[in-house]
Amino acid sequence: MIVVTGATGNVGRLLVESLAEAGHEVTAVSRGVSSPVPERAGVTPMVADLSDAGSLTPAVKGADALFLLVSGAGAHVDGEAVLRTAADAGVSRVVLLSSQAAGTRPEAVSHAPLAALEQVVRSSGLEWTVLRAGGFTTNAFAWIPSIRAQGKVFAPYGDVALPAVDPLDLASVAAAALTGGVHAGRTYVLTGPEATSPRQRTGILGDVLGVDLEFVELGPDQAREQMLRLMPAPVADGTLEILGQPTPEEVRVSPDVAAVLGREATSFAAWAERSAADFR
Repeated sequence: MIVVTGATGNVGRLLVESLAEAGHEVTAVSRGVSSPVPERAGVTPMVADLSDAGSLTPAVKGADALFLLVSGAGAHVDGEAVLRTAADAGVSRVVLLSSQAAGTRPEAVSHAPLAALEQVVRSSGLEWTVLRAGGFTTNAFAWIPSIRAQGKVFAPYGDVALPAVDPLDLASVAAAALTGGVHAGRTYVLTGPEATSPRQRTGILGDVLGVDLEFVELGPDQAREQMLRLMPAPVADGTLEILGQPTPEEVRVSPDVAAVLGREATSFAAWAERSAADFR
């Protein structure tokens, strides 16, 4: 049995579906405050909060593997308590969804908690795999209201290109790591196959939708104000630094998705084609 935390999010929901389709028994864990876990054979939804490790006990009882996804920067999670709870229940393998910035900016306030959580996972005594994800293609969903209402995209740093990763690729790599021991002790950096800028992504979306979209560049202060509605200030500030002044490593296209899955990572254009209905 495999336990998936964050089971209603961008990656978790896709991972639950992938594992269930492959015939695995899945316990889908969420805090119960977002959309419900879809009902399907082999999936048991459960409510737990990682900030209270004890609440996870019923979910991990009898499980073999745990997919660990923490919200925000993860500062609210006692990783040692969570992994001790999992190990005591019989879990032998853990896959952590982390951030690329936990490796490139481990001392930044925004990502230091995730870097620390990675170390806890590595020293847990369990088989472990760490997935360091770049920015998500699905971050473009934040543009839906302005695209529908105005035919415009508003974003900062319009010409800074980064290799955004498709959450479906993340879920596929996570499924492989959860079900195959060959990935134990590995840290993967997961990106898309090419770097694209917000301006370029706007053009790609326009082509897919068959409309002319206007790109409007936001100043950093404007962008920060919007981000603060969705995330804590340290995370917003750290994200803006990556978007505006990425390191060479953050711009680099990683080969790890292709190495694990045996196929090229999904491009932003391919993701946009698949997601076009969400923007209409």
